[in-house]
Amino acid sequence: MKIVVCVKQVPDTTEVKLDPVTNTLIRDGVPSIINPDDKAGIEAALRLKEETGGTVTIVSMGPQQADVALREALAMGADEAILISDRAFGGADTWATSSTIAAALKKLDYDLIITGRQAIDGDTAQVGPQIAEHLGIPQVSYVEDVQVDGDSLIVKRKFEDRSHLLKVKMPALLTALSEMNEPRYMTVRGVYSAYKKEIKVWGLEDLKDTVDTANIGLKGSPTKVRKSFTKQAKGAGEKYNLSEDEAVALIVKKLAEKHLI
Repeated sequence: MKIVVCVKQVPDTTEVKLDPVTNTLIRDGVPSIINPDDKAGIEAALRLKEETGGTVTIVSMGPQQADVALREALAMGADEAILISDRAFGGADTWATSSTIAAALKKLDYDLIITGRQAIDGDTAQVGPQIAEHLGIPQVSYVEDVQVDGDSLIVKRKFEDRSHLLKVKMPALLTALSEMNEPRYMTVRGVYSAYKKEIKVWGLEDLKDTVDTANIGLKGSPTKVRKSFTKQAKGAGEKYNLSEDEAVALIVKKLAEKHLI
């Protein structure tokens, strides 16, 4: 079974910095981690590999510093890693990002593609499903569990107050939830081995046969950000120490003042 996991190195959300000119994230010098949903996807892939055999390939699109995230995935047990990196890909929105990653995946053999549900820096939950659309393969999002059944997958999908149990034929794409599992730690042997492995770096020249250059980078992004700003802290608000009856009366009063009742 050939599994590809798409991961994103994201900035630590406690130290977000924005470029005032392009309204994009400044990643240089900002502490970075593997996106939590993506890390759960790595763990899911490794467990499937242990159960059924095969290989796990990690793919990431980003600057050269994403090499660190890829080596962490290798140290967890992945077999190989590919970094999609080129200045031409910079400033991409979800459409341009998914177009570029899909172009890279077209050069690989796969039975299953796993992405995270969403990245903590963008929170769009769009890239995974868009990749599936570009590749023309079935997709299941918000995955809590997955089992192999012959040439198909039995997938448990979280849906508001319940779960869906779906059967999907491979090749397919799944988007994983961070609560899907508890990702394993890197081993000392794994870390040593990871830093001896070569990580392939693919630029625009490597993808020229599978990507439409009109759909990459900032110029190929239909989404234009007018303004970005960090979330402002909220005030403490009003605090009360009341009995149950007094609390009910106060809530009713406040709702009436706001013309909600």
